[in-house]
Amino acid sequence: MECKYLNFHGLLLPRIAHSEESIKYFENFQVNDDDVFAITYPKSGTTWMQEILPLILNGGDFTPVKTIPNWDRVPWLEETRAALVMDKMTPPRLMVSHMPYEFMPPSFFSSKAKAIYVARNPKDVLVSSFFFHQMATFLDDPGTFDEFVDTFLAGQVLFGKWTDHVKSWRKADLGDRILYVTYEEMVKDLKGVVRRFSDFLGQKMSEETLEQVVSHCSFNTMKTNAMSNYSLVPQEVMDTKKSTFLRKGISGDWKNHFSPEQEEKFTAAIREELRGSNIPFPWDEDQPVAV
Repeated sequence: MECKYLNFHGLLLPRIAHSEESIKYFENFQVNDDDVFAITYPKSGTTWMQEILPLILNGGDFTPVKTIPNWDRVPWLEETRAALVMDKMTPPRLMVSHMPYEFMPPSFFSSKAKAIYVARNPKDVLVSSFFFHQMATFLDDPGTFDEFVDTFLAGQVLFGKWTDHVKSWRKADLGDRILYVTYEEMVKDLKGVVRRFSDFLGQKMSEETLEQVVSHCSFNTMKTNAMSNYSLVPQEVMDTKKSTFLRKGISGDWKNHFSPEQEEKFTAAIREELRGSNIPFPWDEDQPVAV
């Protein structure tokens, strides 16, 4: 495990995209007041956010999303590419991060930078992660699905436990600097969510531009965009014969993979770890989390 992962405060980070130097760059990064962060736990809509946010901030100019790979267009601040591209970006700078709240750079807390946190049903996160581990040669083999359920619940996955991540950002004392949204809301009403994003970021979009952005950011359109679908990545790094990077882009796919016993065990563990946190999620509407 150590050869493939960097251990950062107990979090597993893939060495293919992280290094001691990139983490040092992340920790010392000087956040500007007009910076914008999209924060996600892995497999929770990061690529989607890298597509949507540039179009909102540049008034619907599609050139960047059609000509610049998403990892340079909206870089991960903790990854090695950040140091190569951040200084070339014009404000407002867009970036993504998988980091829990407490590990953000000190300058983030003292700035006025805005953050959008996207959460996704952890059962769908697990399924997406399971297939990603199968196709990503730089990650450990996930084993059987049943084994991966245990691995996920134990937090022995990229960036630690899902529950720790969402709790850290829901506790964030950022006031009107943070907007919370779920992947499920984006699937159900992308137009409404894009409008919320634009309002949150102080960007006025015409109805025509909004419609164009929503159309471009549909899953099927993104799947054909070479700047976003990871087809530029060599096969020996991501084996698309095993699984495509952008797989289904739906909510509820977990029902096709979890057995009733696995679902019961998983739900009980997640609910127990969220007990007392009072975090409402749309996928729990019929089973509210105990508080």
